[in-house]
Amino acid sequence: MEFLTEEAVYKKTPQQLTALLYEGLINSLEEAIASTKKGDYIHANKRLQKANDILRRLGVGLKYDAGIIAHQLDALYNYMAERLIDANVKKDVAMMEEVLTIAKDIANAWNEALKKQPTTNVAAKKAAAYEQFIMTE
Repeated sequence: MEFLTEEAVYKKTPQQLTALLYEGLINSLEEAIASTKKGDYIHANKRLQKANDILRRLGVGLKYDAGIIAHQLDALYNYMAERLIDANVKKDVAMMEEVLTIAKDIANAWNEALKKQPTTNVAAKKAAAYEQFIMTE
């Protein structure tokens, strides 16, 4: 994952921030799997906790008025979080890999959707919204 300054994060759209969360989730899971295979359970535990934190943040960011997909994603995030808790307790790499596969599938779909989304300039939108209230003669 690339290094991001606080300023760079503020310039990201919500969709780009979601993509970064997916990237962070995948990285955390990959590190947890590698650490578990090496027997470094303390580091694996920290990475799995971070992955669960990211899943929680993804769930909080859902807009339920968007329809059934938000509810389905919420259920999927909850399933993934529960699997990671079980995997952490049992030190089960297969469970972690299952969650990693799901996370990669969701991230790939999200990134494809981002590519097809028309790019809009947020600053231009804000300026246009402001300009509609300016009185001109």
